[in-house]
Amino acid sequence: MSESVTAPATTDVLRAIEDRVLWLSSAIIHHANRVRPNPSGLKVGGHQASSASMVSIMTALWFNHLRPQDRVSVKPHASPVLHAINYLLGELDESYLPRLREFGGLQSYPSRIKDPDPVDYSTGSVGIGATAPIWGAMSRRYVDIAFGGAGVGRQYSLVGDAELDEGAVWEAVLDPNVAELGELVWIVDLNRQSLDRVVPNIAADKLQRMFAAAGWQVIQLKYGSLLEELFTRPGGAELRQRIDAMTNPEYQRLLRCDAAELRRRLPGEGPSAQAINELVASLDDTTLVDAIANLGGHDLAALDRALGMVDDTRPTVIFAYTVKGYGLAMKGHPQNHSALLTDAQMRELAERLGADLDDPWRAFPEGSPEHELCRATARRLKRPEFPPLPPPAIPVDFGRTPSGTATTQAALGRVLLDLTREAPDAARRVVTVSPDVSSTTNLGGWINKVGVWSVQERPNWFADDAETILQWQEKPTGQHIELGIAEVNLVGLISELGTTWSRWGQPLLPIGVLYDPFVERALEPWSYGIYAGGQSILVGTPSGVTLAPEGGAHQSIKTPSIGLEQPGCLTYEPAFAQDVEWTLLAALAQLGKPGGSSAYLRLSTRPVDQSLAAVPTDPAARERRRRQVVAGAYALRRTENVKVTIAAMGAVVPEALDAATRLDQIGIPTDVVCVTSPDLLYRAVRARQGHEQADTWILDQVFPAERATPLVTVLDGHPHTLSFLATINRVATSALGVTRFGQSGSLEDVYHHHGIDTDSIVRAALDITE
Repeated sequence: MSESVTAPATTDVLRAIEDRVLWLSSAIIHHANRVRPNPSGLKVGGHQASSASMVSIMTALWFNHLRPQDRVSVKPHASPVLHAINYLLGELDESYLPRLREFGGLQSYPSRIKDPDPVDYSTGSVGIGATAPIWGAMSRRYVDIAFGGAGVGRQYSLVGDAELDEGAVWEAVLDPNVAELGELVWIVDLNRQSLDRVVPNIAADKLQRMFAAAGWQVIQLKYGSLLEELFTRPGGAELRQRIDAMTNPEYQRLLRCDAAELRRRLPGEGPSAQAINELVASLDDTTLVDAIANLGGHDLAALDRALGMVDDTRPTVIFAYTVKGYGLAMKGHPQNHSALLTDAQMRELAERLGADLDDPWRAFPEGSPEHELCRATARRLKRPEFPPLPPPAIPVDFGRTPSGTATTQAALGRVLLDLTREAPDAARRVVTVSPDVSSTTNLGGWINKVGVWSVQERPNWFADDAETILQWQEKPTGQHIELGIAEVNLVGLISELGTTWSRWGQPLLPIGVLYDPFVERALEPWSYGIYAGGQSILVGTPSGVTLAPEGGAHQSIKTPSIGLEQPGCLTYEPAFAQDVEWTLLAALAQLGKPGGSSAYLRLSTRPVDQSLAAVPTDPAARERRRRQVVAGAYALRRTENVKVTIAAMGAVVPEALDAATRLDQIGIPTDVVCVTSPDLLYRAVRARQGHEQADTWILDQVFPAERATPLVTVLDGHPHTLSFLATINRVATSALGVTRFGQSGSLEDVYHHHGIDTDSIVRAALDITE
């Protein structure tokens, strides 16, 4: 169990700080909407009610329990509360308080990267901020075991109750590793409202049972001290039973009633009505109105007790009952989510809380108990700095040329094994993650080499089984993390693993591997992880309709263009094993450092003759090829008097080469360009047009103006991914690709069905050259 870190004597001071936090969070939003000039007239927004429900919880946590080694994920709509606390602690300059949602000011939701004050986790997309501390806890443990220095510390999630509707929350809670993470503490802001409505059913008991079934300690913080005292009086047991049995909407309606209306509504009509009526009649109006909103999530003493009960041997969830808009004129109103207090209501609030609307950012007087507690808290929460270590040196080329027939998926595993031999320091920082598809994505050799990460070492009962090829040795020093079948968990974890260089100064090189058709399922949380500063590599394999026998449901179509469009991310789709090595090494070299980048590799299970890559044997020519591969494209075949160019990517490059041979035979000399990254080529095009900063030399080398010809583009994915290539030299073009759901069948039949087979490429070339 934990203990508070300040003396109980500070309770009255805490109430004063609680009032100031409520005022500041409300004033930050009020100023953005009603004071700051807004020439456009567009809504600025903010969430005064959602902030108000969190004020007591965050005051109790920051000023009485939080330690420097702890980290907190704050629910998105409570960002003004976080900024208000940081301001009181001296971590945010006053000049930012009037700049909520202003360009260069305070962000709409907490942001590690963009906010000027300390933010532990970026939140804003429902469920992602809630689960991020789970993956942060695993990342901290991984770093501390492997390299030391990350220490200990709780990971708090301050969660809105409506966020528990998000399925990704339960995918994370139910992962087998999570039940062993005792540093996790979730505090659910149970205000019984979502964006649009009062949640109609009483779901708290069900939610608590779900957490308990997953191995969590469950603490219910329902009523405050005033109500608890009333429950001990005659009629109190009946009053408790009456409130417990109410639907959420009926209870919320009571929050909007004056004393006279409460006396009429609260007793109800059941057999307990008389006892409740007598108890209510004994209360003055102020006590009665205060009592109905006296919930545990607004009682500092009750919050202190609940936080002191946390069991650090297992995850804990505290269900803190609150009122949305507590302390504000809009409290409990079903449409208060985005409501704003009027000027008159803000002046009334200022008078009640001892603030001044005309001087809204006034600090506590120097030397006052409140000022001294803020200073002491700031000193206590001061974290040591972790200067980031430089990431390990990554080789650019292992110097071997693959031969025979191979797949790009299998090349992934081989590159990782080669890395352990050629650059062991770099390999030691690689962490692979898979949602139960390790063996089917060719990670078996790597896992046998490095082991599986686990909170505790577990016996491998199949170690002596001669028919067991994949050795599943689970231990705290393993470098592969196996998750359940939940792609959102995977990208959440690799995103947090990708922040360790900035949190504890220890760079990791996380690689998440999943089936490419499910990249879209994981895209939004991965994108948010990139936004929050997580640098990772996502490998989608197998991909496209090339996975022909699996049928249409398992064939990805749009993922190549997703890679092109995702900010903060390089994308590669190599055609050959040599290209996999070079692009993966280049992607690894971008991780774990300021200004780094995530990457997405789309790989295939199609066996390809590696001699088709025609990797140069001359060292200088080989290096030139490598640079081109990493930059986005290279000329795979050049001809005299070229009449047409085929730009192909990934699994269909053999068809492009076959088509070029046939076109040559009928008198149409054909160049073939192998595209490895439409993303980087598009950036080069935009840079040439003056829209962004990027290298453009690759366009001059691979698509020189003097070889400008009509262009056929082809890939196992949506054709628009490569169609922009025609703009480089403004040539006629025909874009081939996949625009329909797939079907089962042989590779030949499926390629023919979608028009990406050799015949289709030849026809397209003839159509634009004759």
